[in-house]
Amino acid sequence: MKKIAAKLFAYWVDRKNQKWINNPLEAQQKTLKFLVSSAQNTTFGKDHNFSTITDYKSFKKQVPVRNYEEIRAYVDRIVAGEKNVLWPGQPLYLAKTSGTTSGAKFIPITKDSMPTHITAARDALLNYIHKTGNTNFVSGKQIFLQGSPILKRKNGMALGRLSGIVAHYVPSYLQANRMPSWETNCVEDWETKVELIVGETLREKMTLIAGIPSWVQMYFERLIKKEGKPIGEIFPELSLFVYGGVNYGPYRPLFKELIGRPVDSVELFPASEGFFAYQDRLKEEGLLLLLNNGIFYEFIQADTFYSEDPKRISLDQVEVGVNYVLILNTSAGLWGYNIGDTVQFVSTAPFRLVVSGRLKHFISAFGEHVIGKEVESALQQALVGTNAKVREFTVAPQIAPTKGLPYHEWFIDFSERPKNMSAFSLSLDDAMRKQNIYYDDLIRGKVLRPVVVTTVKEGSFEAYMKSIGKLGGQNKIPKLTNDRSIADKLIQD
Repeated sequence: MKKIAAKLFAYWVDRKNQKWINNPLEAQQKTLKFLVSSAQNTTFGKDHNFSTITDYKSFKKQVPVRNYEEIRAYVDRIVAGEKNVLWPGQPLYLAKTSGTTSGAKFIPITKDSMPTHITAARDALLNYIHKTGNTNFVSGKQIFLQGSPILKRKNGMALGRLSGIVAHYVPSYLQANRMPSWETNCVEDWETKVELIVGETLREKMTLIAGIPSWVQMYFERLIKKEGKPIGEIFPELSLFVYGGVNYGPYRPLFKELIGRPVDSVELFPASEGFFAYQDRLKEEGLLLLLNNGIFYEFIQADTFYSEDPKRISLDQVEVGVNYVLILNTSAGLWGYNIGDTVQFVSTAPFRLVVSGRLKHFISAFGEHVIGKEVESALQQALVGTNAKVREFTVAPQIAPTKGLPYHEWFIDFSERPKNMSAFSLSLDDAMRKQNIYYDDLIRGKVLRPVVVTTVKEGSFEAYMKSIGKLGGQNKIPKLTNDRSIADKLIQD
């Protein structure tokens, strides 16, 4: 009965969503109008003359692009308990995230924005059911590896990590299927938590597992160590893996080995600032951009972002294959907000994109501007046809080697090393050169030498994350950096 209901609900949601999918620009215009009119009498709305905004052109004129540090004065007033600052009333929650220069960041989540997180996650699963007909995961146990749901109170608002906040919104009809127990989910220490989760789930009928691949991998390896057989045998009815935060491609060979059989996967693109996209087609690249989710999107071409007057565009002007900085305007009261993610569109009918990296995570020590999507794709290509499998990796420049030309150094934790490391390294370098003409020119011009692969011992990345207090939850290793801050730590370990 539950499976039939799920299929009917999935069909209804798909019909409903087709309206904005087929009319994307109209959906975005309505969203902008709703956002501006709703916030007209807030402090921010008055400061930026929202009452004079009539279209996107006038909106751009009134609202500049800012990052967190640049809107912090407004957020600090909210944290102090002031109402009607960025959005009418007071936020329900403050999602705590790690800042760059300002320490902890507090992202408001309002009565209007909270449902968008939940609806988007729900629709991603219902879309999967509608497109595949697979409802097997509905009747079994489901686990979401996430942060602690324990929330603190601050001036009338609940404070915690997004994943912990969302844990309070699991629908009643899923509560009986939800894993782990509330008590285990509240454990802060990640390694202790994983051991408790292993104990609780080992004999259960697990059908859906969700989380960031690197932390799900740790959970899988603990299970295999305990039982001595692959995940597919431990959980014979496991049929769906849901993930977000990183490109799954480089992890896929290892997960295939850990599970021991094919399992469908669905990618999500959520953040504390909003839920932006989900994978709506099982075997094709690209995530469907959610255009009815209380977010008006803007884009700035990434390679012009730091120029004096970068061109700022809305959805109607984006082009396939261009690397854009994602700018948000949301029903949580974020305005012209630079979230720091970069994206590339793979389709404009409908609008589908891939996450290409982080604006601050790149390598351009020699003008090559290598981005996250390029290193992830290169590793994925280099693994094809080899026996190698990767647990984790990151890339950093070596600007001043003791001898020879500078190079890009790849730090890789292999669960299985390539039989021919030299051939693997050359394959990596070749894939990079084909993707990035600037990098190729530097190799050809003998400014750089080909990549160097440094093997790190198992657990080195986990040890690094633990050392900076970011083990587990929604935290993830940057795939590349423009300095050696991570690299030097890995070498020390």
